[in-house]
Amino acid sequence: MENTPIQGPVFLIEVDKISPNPQQPRRDFNKEELSELAASIREFGLLQPIVVTKLEKESETGTEIAYQLVAGERRWRAAQMLGLERIPAIIRNVDLERERLELAVLENVQRANLNPIESARAYARLQDEFKLTQREIAARIGKSREVIANTMRLLGLPTEVQEAISRGEISESQGRLLLTVDDQIQQKMLFSDLLRSNLSVRELRNRIQALKISKTTQDIAPPTASVVDAETSALQKELESALGAKVRVEKSGETGKLIISFYSPEELRGIVERLARRDDNLPPSPPLAF
Repeated sequence: MENTPIQGPVFLIEVDKISPNPQQPRRDFNKEELSELAASIREFGLLQPIVVTKLEKESETGTEIAYQLVAGERRWRAAQMLGLERIPAIIRNVDLERERLELAVLENVQRANLNPIESARAYARLQDEFKLTQREIAARIGKSREVIANTMRLLGLPTEVQEAISRGEISESQGRLLLTVDDQIQQKMLFSDLLRSNLSVRELRNRIQALKISKTTQDIAPPTASVVDAETSALQKELESALGAKVRVEKSGETGKLIISFYSPEELRGIVERLARRDDNLPPSPPLAF
């Protein structure tokens, strides 16, 4: 199905009369890849025509004919780079916005390798705006419902993590692992570690399992200190944010201790570096009211 050409009569259409599809799910077009495609078209010609739909607009001089892309925007952009006047195209009678989007998603997912976030946004639009179920989306895309569901879950990640996935800085699998971390501070800490230390999927999974085991141990351990008051709790969260690590304050009367958790030598080194950098810049903290 992936390499099956779209059938229909082929016409030579003026490149400057074609406009992109506003429902196109792809937003990022790699310039280097477009240049390579343009070079291939220059040498071998366009092996597969683009697909467009005809648009008729009334003007002072009569009816003007224009075209809107349904599939093949990369080929159209490459033709523009080459300065081609005309491009082979198949004209489809596509009147419904829903069908245009479905065709654009199908074309791009199967042929142009949308990044996981672009795919997730396209699937979400099909579901939210056009009321398709995940099973219906899967049938149109040629993937399993589980793949569609897992990809769409990535949209639950913070924007900065989604952008990192789009840029290829972390993988879709690593993004899904971050989704299993409910604590936002821990999730942010792990994301920073991913970028800084280039953790593998296995290393990230082990780190997350260690965090969960640590939390479970803390939850079932008998209380050894008094309940932390609101002011101390706020300062604890401030420390966690500053250090990018889990911090616990234990109080016993007027004394107590501060516990900073780490899960690798690299993470410990990072905490020490943060403390060293902030030492001269931090304003004095208010005294703790024990």
